[in-house]
Amino acid sequence: MAKWTPRHEAPEPLEGPIVSTIVGGTILWFVMFLVQVPFYGWFADRDLTWWVWTCLAGAGLGLIGIWYVRGRDAAIKRAAAAETAQDAQTEEPGPHA
Repeated sequence: MAKWTPRHEAPEPLEGPIVSTIVGGTILWFVMFLVQVPFYGWFADRDLTWWVWTCLAGAGLGLIGIWYVRGRDAAIKRAAAAETAQDAQTEEPGPHA
């Protein structure tokens, strides 16, 4: 059997509204938790309380995700600004030109 090799380069990753996507997902996890809390007894009777706690864990991990993607987004913007400033600096003619 021959080793599989890719025939073309992988495409660039898609960039989109990452922060708002993570915020929306975190809100959904927390809303699902709040909806299930009044029915905790029903979940407990059926040994399904992990559903409730999974939603809370998803909301908690979403908060960590929000912190992470906001930092990533800020770092990307800083790098782009530094690159633009560096490009502008190299394009300016010097005093001896």
